[in-house]
Amino acid sequence: MEEILLDSKLREKSSKGILRKQRKNGFIPAIVYGHNEPNVSIWIDEKSFTKILHTKLGPNILIKLNLGNGDVKTVIIKEIQRNVLTHKPIHIDFLVVSMKEKIEVNVPIKVVGEAPGVKISGGILEHILRELTIRCLPNEIPEFIEVDVSKLNIGDSILVKDLPELKNIEILSDKNSIIVNVVSPTRIEETPVSVMEQLTPTEPEVISKGKKEIPEEVTEGGAKPEKETKTDKEKKEPTKPANEPPK
Repeated sequence: MEEILLDSKLREKSSKGILRKQRKNGFIPAIVYGHNEPNVSIWIDEKSFTKILHTKLGPNILIKLNLGNGDVKTVIIKEIQRNVLTHKPIHIDFLVVSMKEKIEVNVPIKVVGEAPGVKISGGILEHILRELTIRCLPNEIPEFIEVDVSKLNIGDSILVKDLPELKNIEILSDKNSIIVNVVSPTRIEETPVSVMEQLTPTEPEVISKGKKEIPEEVTEGGAKPEKETKTDKEKKEPTKPANEPPK
């Protein structure tokens, strides 16, 4: 793996105000540790570090780090803390490595090929596992690990244990973890709409203006009473006694 040079300068313990000022001046606080050596606090030029991140060498770049006191260490980027809003690096951890000792790192997975289950059968390729944990010498860390999906049909998958052996590289990830698989497309059933419902527009309710006519059956006091019959009148009028003298 190619090595990249990066300059730095020693950093003493400082307050939050100094950290804020140095960040505005284009410097990122960082720490160097590992390989049984004391921790060293340093400043890194933001532009130089961003340029390194944009290289095509992958996240596990070997860096020749000049500590500013004449000491040069071979390091890899262990962790980057970023601002939540701007996503800019606000702190970096560098791990000192030995070119003769194996280390554990995470390497991204790159999917190659085109699955027949997707191209021919209309399936969906799910990329589940995005990186693998491996152990190897620092100069043998791959930029990425390829996973070929050109033989996958619907229902097929590739597990970690299905990967071919990699020279001088030990894969530490769970052997039964699924890396990719091809699944059937999900169909959403829609409620059928009749042709008449599609052609007939929905008309809004029209509210009539003016005085509303009241049906004959309805009066102010409620329902209109029915006309009295002759029999009903006779029931209401008292019957005169037959022997009552005239007035």
